[in-house]
Amino acid sequence: CRCYMTGNGTAHDEKKVARLLRRAAKQDLASAQYALGLCFKLGASVVHDEEEAVKLYTQTAKQGLASAQEALGGCYAEGKGCVKNDEEAA
Repeated sequence: CRCYMTGNGTAHDEKKVARLLRRAAKQDLASAQYALGLCFKLGASVVHDEEEAVKLYTQTAKQGLASAQEALGGCYAEGKGCVKNDEEAA
């Protein structure tokens, strides 16, 4: 997936990146869910959608991925993609 994202060794293909990440995320792979969440947060390879990013971060945070927990806390702290909530942010 990273090769398609960067164009390293193959043609850059954002549609393929999104398709591969979605497929892996549906299999409950935490790293894929987190990466797809980042894509939604940044609008990279998919349409910008911070609510979808929060949904994916939440799924991944429940699986114990620390980077997703941190990202989710940031969303709650800033009120991006969710209602601002200082308790959830901490």
